[in-house]
Amino acid sequence: MAKRIKAPPAKRPEAVLPGFISPQLATLKTKPPSGAPWIHEIKYDGYRVQLHIDGDTRKAFTRNGHNWVERFSAIAGAFNIRGQAIVDGEVVVIHEERTNFSELQADLGRGDQDRLIYFAFDLLWLDGQDLRKMSQLARKGLLKELIDGNNLKEPIFYSEHHEGDGQELFEAASRLNYEGIVSKRVDAPYRSDRVEAWQKIKTVQKGKFPVVGFIKDPSGVAALYLGKKEGNELRYMGKVGTGWDRTTSGKIRKALETVVSPKAKLTKPINKPKVTWVEPKFYADIEYRDITSDGLLRASSFKGLTRK
Repeated sequence: MAKRIKAPPAKRPEAVLPGFISPQLATLKTKPPSGAPWIHEIKYDGYRVQLHIDGDTRKAFTRNGHNWVERFSAIAGAFNIRGQAIVDGEVVVIHEERTNFSELQADLGRGDQDRLIYFAFDLLWLDGQDLRKMSQLARKGLLKELIDGNNLKEPIFYSEHHEGDGQELFEAASRLNYEGIVSKRVDAPYRSDRVEAWQKIKTVQKGKFPVVGFIKDPSGVAALYLGKKEGNELRYMGKVGTGWDRTTSGKIRKALETVVSPKAKLTKPINKPKVTWVEPKFYADIEYRDITSDGLLRASSFKGLTRK
């Protein structure tokens, strides 16, 4: 009787890598949490990018789900691992010892990738396994193993975290002029939503800038145009359109209408046909995130008005 040959075990079908996963977003807070349930990371000033690795296939999704793998091909190629992974992180450019969004935008506009760096801070999928129900700390542990085990080097970096007092890291970030920190609950799963389990605390810069013009709205001002004194020159610094209520808006307009000028007092005039120009007699207290490569205030907010 012929001996039966045992059939080889069926090959396990490869898991299909999911498409773009909507990112988890942090809730803005004014003070970082503290205690054992939390870890804290530096907040990077860049582009949120979700890397999809599936064998030799690479995709790089923005937070809105656009595949920008051609713009980030150097980073996608540097994440050289076997198998499958979905990694959450931030693409940045480091300029003058901190991440700089304006420099990143300039490099991407030119198509330059030499300075692009990827800080990986979460792992959502690994070799057929959906990790999103795992705890934050467990996911980060697997991410570090993935990066270290595959000996991944620059431009790929693991985003280190700080345990304990979030205020301590926040104060250090403020001194170094970083954007802020993100605090994360160690036991929380990954959810595609804005959640309390991730909390962002932003640092801000402050300054006084002469008001050089304003745009009217029916009851007050819609925006203020700002300048900056540099020696004998008055340079344009951009505009601010947030930070006041209706009552304050009316008071600002009433004050500025006492110093209306027939023309701009800027050293290099700009073409803004809807602006009412004023003598630079009033200064606006402004909080802002940064100054762009064009020399304009970024993410500015009005805090007060004083007479010179």
